[in-house]
Amino acid sequence: MSAVQVYGCSFNFSERALARATVMERIVFLERNTLAVDFRLPDFDHEWIEYGETLPDQVVERLHDATIVISNKLALREADLSQLPLLKLIAIAATGFDNIDLDYCRRNEIAVCNTRGYAANSVSEHALMLILALRRNLLAYREDVQRGRWQRSKQFCLFTHSLRDLRGSVIGIVGYGSIGRAMSQLAASIRMRVLISEHKNAETIRARRTSFTNVLEQSDVISLHCPLTADNQNMFGRSEFETMKRDALLINTARGGLVEEFALIDALQQGMIAGAACDALRVEPPGRGSPLLDVNLPNFIITPHVAWASNEAMQALADQLIDNIEAFVRGEPRNLVT
Repeated sequence: MSAVQVYGCSFNFSERALARATVMERIVFLERNTLAVDFRLPDFDHEWIEYGETLPDQVVERLHDATIVISNKLALREADLSQLPLLKLIAIAATGFDNIDLDYCRRNEIAVCNTRGYAANSVSEHALMLILALRRNLLAYREDVQRGRWQRSKQFCLFTHSLRDLRGSVIGIVGYGSIGRAMSQLAASIRMRVLISEHKNAETIRARRTSFTNVLEQSDVISLHCPLTADNQNMFGRSEFETMKRDALLINTARGGLVEEFALIDALQQGMIAGAACDALRVEPPGRGSPLLDVNLPNFIITPHVAWASNEAMQALADQLIDNIEAFVRGEPRNLVT
């Protein structure tokens, strides 16, 4: 049988299940500081250990005798997971799971569950805020006031930038999960016309969907709410920006990898689109920088991956996360992605 070595002890896979069954649950939270809310403790016998932050080279040491791990954005790959014979559940404190080696987990009976729907209101409201800020040229007007242009005006108002209503405009929504649906409802409530995008390069168009190309061509605002997958990496590049309307906006509150950064910069600088806003970058935190951080334009906004993080959303996430863990221990796993 195949075996793994952990701190000098050999475990083969037949012993893994026995080891799991004979220990009290030991729950290790690797990234506690990613959630600024209180957690209730699970309603079963357990040991709870939490770390504010965890570096990649600390994962094995901190999880060596964990049965349940709570993670967020930290990568958990085979090289580390293969050294953790007691681990039986990865509870993700987020919806996305592209940072987890799901194939290894399936082969070795490690359950993986995520949290869902908790940020539908928070993200859609954040996206609407970004849309309004760009559509009404909020940053440009703020800069004008700071520079004294209003003070020098000969009229009661200062009209230096275009102001556009959202009512009657078209929003294209790419990604129609809980957040995409919430965005659709919010947009419809202010009388925007909503187009739900079909998958890019889809051969057939589902009922009540619009082809990706037609969404690009018709939308005044395109809002991204899809997960990052191998199929949609760099979904928006130069070709897509050239297809969009010249007065359109791109809003990305999903994943940074959906958009080619340099193509977006060119689109903004060359006037291919009217503006853009991003709440996610390819590498987070962008400790070594990002080309988008160097863009200083009034029609471009970056927020630091906080669209999901309203107080209400974080508390809903925390409660659902503990619900997931309790359900798993009861033998009724939920929100599984493996």
